[in-house]
Amino acid sequence: MALENIFFDFDGVLAESVSAKTEAFREMYAPYGAQISNKVVDYHINNGGVSRFEKFRFWEKEFFDKDLNDEQIQDLASKFSDLVLNKVINAEKVPYSVEFLEKYVPNMRFWIITGTPGTEIEIIVKERNIAHYFVGVHGSPKNKRYWSSHLLNSFELDPQKTLFIGDATTDLDAAQFSNLHFALRDNAENKDLFEDYKGIRFKHFRELETILLSKNLL
Repeated sequence: MALENIFFDFDGVLAESVSAKTEAFREMYAPYGAQISNKVVDYHINNGGVSRFEKFRFWEKEFFDKDLNDEQIQDLASKFSDLVLNKVINAEKVPYSVEFLEKYVPNMRFWIITGTPGTEIEIIVKERNIAHYFVGVHGSPKNKRYWSSHLLNSFELDPQKTLFIGDATTDLDAAQFSNLHFALRDNAENKDLFEDYKGIRFKHFRELETILLSKNLL
């Protein structure tokens, strides 16, 4: 059964921007010492796809016993955005990702679902000149489970004709929650997390295309 719809995560799937965010989190917590900044990085890597708002709330409570209000969390998120936005906009594309979008957009519908704030991802895809490939671009504060379910219902999509492409455990979780096909984009930071994953996995989009064709999904 050929696919009709694809949900794409962004960082690590369409752009090689995972390390940019990792280093920005490290930079923000470096003044508190290597022990804390290393724990921040470990948590970030092991919880890829979780919004930065949830991460900051967790870290501030875990390390400093602070229960920050929404305004304080937003302030931290804004500082992070200042550090990382241009790095993500200028990050290298995942190999053959744009060629894949260009080839299949006439016959399929594409959406982005990401842990990046919605207003920020809209800026990023516009500046990278890829916004026109997508029906919609969706980010936090709503999570990936919400967006996958919402889009299926709003557009009356068939889950068996819908693929979620991601690189984080939250992506796989959202795909399983909504009974979607899932394809894992391998990268250096998720290697250990998905060591036992036996489903579709790929390093670049030509490899993914070959796999999907072999499974009669394209």
